[in-house]
Amino acid sequence: AVKRSSCHMPGWIPYRERADWSDVVPIPQNDGEEPVVPIAYTPQFRETMDYFRAILASDEKSERALQLTEDVIALNSANYTVWAFRRAVVDALGRPWDEELAWVTALADENPKNYQIWHHRRCCLERGAAPAGEVPFLTAFLTDEDLEDAKNYHAFAHRQWVVQTYGLWAEELEFAEGLLQQDVLNNSAWNHRFFVVSRTTDMSAAVRTGEVAWALEHLRRAQDNDSAWSYLRGVAAVPGPRAYPALLEEVERLASLPSPPPQALELKAELALEEG
Repeated sequence: AVKRSSCHMPGWIPYRERADWSDVVPIPQNDGEEPVVPIAYTPQFRETMDYFRAILASDEKSERALQLTEDVIALNSANYTVWAFRRAVVDALGRPWDEELAWVTALADENPKNYQIWHHRRCCLERGAAPAGEVPFLTAFLTDEDLEDAKNYHAFAHRQWVVQTYGLWAEELEFAEGLLQQDVLNNSAWNHRFFVVSRTTDMSAAVRTGEVAWALEHLRRAQDNDSAWSYLRGVAAVPGPRAYPALLEEVERLASLPSPPPQALELKAELALEEG
C-alpha cells in the first residue's frame, strides 16, 4: 500500500514537536523586512517548507527526508524543487523505482493535470521501473468515467513517449479508435492516431489514401469537426488534396449543402485559388 502523507491525516504532528526532527533548525522563508503582498500561508505549510529548506540546504538524503518530500508534495504538488530533490533521495537510498512508480500512481487521480507527476513517472521508468504496466495504466486512466479526462494532454504525451521508447505499438490504433467511438471530437485521440500511423508505416500513397477514407467516415459523424479536417489536411498534404478523389468529392458535397461546414468552404476556396 502507498503511504499517504501525514498532511492529509487527522492529528498531524508539527515537525517542531517530533523528537526525530529535534536536530534540525528550520529555515524560514525570507520575504524581506516589509513584503508588499505577503502570502497568507497556513501554519502547516509554512513549517513544512521551513524544514524542507533546512534539509535541502544540508543536502540530507534519508528516510525522513523522503517522507518530508511527500508532505511538501501533498501541500504543493507543483513544486519542481521538491520533486527533483525527491528523485535524488530515492537514488541515494536505493529505493526501487518500481516502488516509486507505485507511489506516484496513487497521486494521478488527485492531480491529473499536474506536469510534475507525469514527469516523475517518466523519470521512474528511465531509472529502471518496469514499463510493462504503463500502457494498461494509461488506458485505465484515460477511459476512467469518473475522471472524465479522456483528452488529458500530459497523459497522451506520456503515452506517446512510452509506446515509442519501448516499442509498445500493438494496441494503439485500437485504443484511439475506441476513444473516437465514444467522442468523435476528442482531438487528443485524433492526434494520437496520426502519431501512431506516421511512426509505424511508411506513409506511402496507399497508407495516406486509406487514412483519408478512414477520416472521411468519421467526418460524417460531425461535419464541422476541426479535428477531422485537420487530420485530413495532414494525411493529404503529400502530394496534396487533389491526389485524393474521395476527399475532393466530399468537399464538393459538403460545400453544396444549405448550411455547409466552414472547413469545406475554406478548403474548396484554397483549391480554387491554386487553379488561378
